[in-house]
Amino acid sequence: MPNNLSLFSGAGGFDIGLERAGFTTTQYVEADETCRDTLRINLHNPLLFNDVKTYKGQKGTFDLVSGGPPCQSFSTAGKREALDDPRGNLIFDFIRIISETMPRFFVMENVRGLESANLPGKSRGSILQDEVYPRFTALGYELATGLVSSLDYGIAQDRKRFLIIGSRDHEFGSWPDHMPILHLLPPTHGAETINPYKVLCEVLTDLPTEKTECMSYSEARAKIYSEVPPGENWRYFRDSPKYTSEYVQEVLGGAYNSTGGRVGYWRRLSWDKWSPTLTTSPVQKATGLCHPDEIRPLSVREYARIQGFPDNWKFMGTTAAKYRQIGNAVPIVLGKVIGKQLLTYME
Repeated sequence: MPNNLSLFSGAGGFDIGLERAGFTTTQYVEADETCRDTLRINLHNPLLFNDVKTYKGQKGTFDLVSGGPPCQSFSTAGKREALDDPRGNLIFDFIRIISETMPRFFVMENVRGLESANLPGKSRGSILQDEVYPRFTALGYELATGLVSSLDYGIAQDRKRFLIIGSRDHEFGSWPDHMPILHLLPPTHGAETINPYKVLCEVLTDLPTEKTECMSYSEARAKIYSEVPPGENWRYFRDSPKYTSEYVQEVLGGAYNSTGGRVGYWRRLSWDKWSPTLTTSPVQKATGLCHPDEIRPLSVREYARIQGFPDNWKFMGTTAAKYRQIGNAVPIVLGKVIGKQLLTYME
């Protein structure tokens, strides 16, 4: 069975998917102690390393190296300090470990903001084009790159992520050019396929409701959510004659004068629709994810089910830490799709 080195392992989501495809993860590298506790309680004596900066790879040890370097410095939702942020520089530790291990394949996952991130202090100049791609191709890797949505692969979540998949032996057939990622990973769900997109009622309705672990709303916030119908957001107040513009301004607060759609404000999910991207907290003002029926955020277990984690997968730490681990994970099905495609080349 081909083996995998997991970098920035988190709660193990990517690795579960790769395992379901046919890979065995033999080593994990994860800095967060709570995530390591999660891996320990779910896996049988995992070989764990806690610092990617001191990890030294050995050539010929792995068939695949996978992972998603911390993405906050590239996210369009943050300050986008990119390589000026120490977390952004961890992408080069990923590349270093590829150079040390030279696996047949690698997979690097990140936020969509990486695609448009500029070099520090420059209005022009792409981190990908000028810094990342040349380092991979200098090692001899053929690349498949681009943006994917988990919705296209049978996950009830429109989670867009940027992927770089490398082939040491040029097995994609596009060298020296980059293969578009959708050529390598054609969608399995959606308008161009025979499978419709999955919606929340398909993945959440059979979960037990007793002892639901979730964050809670303040009394004032709960009152506002109680007025929002399923599938609606703050625009419901704006468009309904029941509410004054003064009330809408009160509901939105400082965001009232902001630009953009602000669709995450006061959003209640709907059973017959999929979820937007699960963030690391379901109670943030701009990215709220209220349950379709109840006046509460999505629970920890509902978060995990949408991401595809097995129901018996245990998450360690505080409730907030559990949301963070799940929100940072690669959806399990996406990991499986990637793993299956790579195995077709290996076979």
